[in-house]
Amino acid sequence: MGQRSGRRGVGHTIPERSDQIRNRLRRGHRGGRPPAFDEHLYKRRNAVERRFNRLKQRQGIVTRYDKTAESYQAAITVASLLMWA
Repeated sequence: MGQRSGRRGVGHTIPERSDQIRNRLRRGHRGGRPPAFDEHLYKRRNAVERRFNRLKQRQGIVTRYDKTAESYQAAITVASLLMWA
């Protein structure tokens, strides 16, 4: 798994670009080891990020029309349920 970063200890999972792979392989043993990358974790994280992006497309969520935290949480819950259905 990737290194832990930040206060929350969330690990990063970023795939290596194809040109970086070619350059590392071209340099041979001087190119170093490839960075650790968990493809399964990347797919799961990508799915979560896509859901957040879809949620942010709803105007009421983005501009936060709701005044209280409870009503905002309720709006997010309803929007999430509508997306899931």
